Amino acid sequence: MAKNITILKKEILSDNWYILNKVTYQTEQENGDVVIQSREAYDRGNGATILLYNKDQNTVILTKQFRLPTYLNGNEDGMLIEACAGLLDLDGPEDCIKRETEEETGFNITEITKVFEAYMSPGSVTELLYFFIAAYTPEMKVSDGGGILEEEEHIIVLEIPFAKALEMIETGEIKDGKTIMLIQHLLIKGILSA
Repeated sequence: MAKNITILKKEILSDNWYILNKVTYQTEQENGDVVIQSREAYDRGNGATILLYNKDQNTVILTKQFRLPTYLNGNEDGMLIEACAGLLDLDGPEDCIKRETEEETGFNITEITKVFEAYMSPGSVTELLYFFIAAYTPEMKVSDGGGILEEEEHIIVLEIPFAKALEMIETGEIKDGKTIMLIQHLLIKGILSA
């Protein structure tokens, strides 16, 4: 295991959309050897994600939108089905996810439950993601959602039976890691049934 980590150099390779840093650091290995390594780390800030569920209907709310990296990696149309999510910016995780939920899905939620935190791609991205769930009812729908046009968001809101969402993981229709984790959380905790 590495210890005594010292950052020797940090240079910005890109700050076009988010920040891509090249970091050179020194570590002392368990055997006492000192090693110098260089890695790139993409810093986009931390984020939050939420899965809305309705126990009476046994449904969940998901979103669908174009994601360029998935298109570049073989996703034929680039569309990805996901749980609602967003970057914290200057907000705390709870305030962020309530705002994002209304912007993306059109649901105004007040009661949320934090379930865990996770690094989603720690080999290259610094982002820590806060995971939430929340019950929804049709009365909480205050707009069509769809995202913010000024931010060029074009989000489709989906209400899906829970059993279908589980099936969509098996068929590969849902491939987003955070979404799979939240759907499985609802199943494991017995919040919704298959």
